[in-house]
Amino acid sequence: MKHIKNMKHIILLSLLMMSLIACHRPMHIVKANSEVITVDSTLDAIQDTAYLQYIIPIKEELEQKLNIPIGYAPEMMTVCQPECNMLNWASDALFAMAQQHYPSRVDMAVVNIGGMRCEWATGDITQRHIFELMPFDNELVVLIMTGEQILNLCQVCIQRGGEGVAGLRMKARNGKLLSATIDGKPIVPTAYYTVATSDYLSQGNDGMTPLAQHEELWRSEEKIRDLYIEYVQQVKTVQAKVDGRMDIK
Repeated sequence: MKHIKNMKHIILLSLLMMSLIACHRPMHIVKANSEVITVDSTLDAIQDTAYLQYIIPIKEELEQKLNIPIGYAPEMMTVCQPECNMLNWASDALFAMAQQHYPSRVDMAVVNIGGMRCEWATGDITQRHIFELMPFDNELVVLIMTGEQILNLCQVCIQRGGEGVAGLRMKARNGKLLSATIDGKPIVPTAYYTVATSDYLSQGNDGMTPLAQHEELWRSEEKIRDLYIEYVQQVKTVQAKVDGRMDIK
């Protein structure tokens, strides 16, 4: 009897589910309308003037802060491949700040030329310059990578015509890697190294696929832009030399 009772419950539940499914009608779009709204001065009449008045002093204070000199560039900082003073400065600055924040040794740093969004003329460097160079919210991460993975990264640098590195030196001719060293020593494929970079590049973005193959990742939760500002405030002089670290011909 118990078995028959359970069967009745199962049949009743099945019939209920079938009725619900039968009553359900698939939804689909039968009509769509669109309207073009021009964003120009004609919208001024409906702007929130009270809010604008509220943010004006905040904006003026921010503008003033952004324009305060925090360092000085004795020469123009340019962006070009395979190597340039801006790429070297950006990677050196990231390298230095990573060593201050990471609890252990940092072997090298890498930045991408695609992340350098401006050049700096000779003269005072302000926080505005840093925001213009690095307008993204990318954060510092430190990766643990094998030497083989870093050698693969060197091949990517060759293919792309050069990227920004610190702690690493490489030489390539006609698309072939001839040498690669970290701290003056040849890279050992089976050894492990720590690599400072951005969380964006650590995902293999902008063609940096070997960085996504890392063994471990340490996240600082510090924005690289803020670290650059801190670095300039520490060293005051903004400069870097082209020293052959990215020797690609």
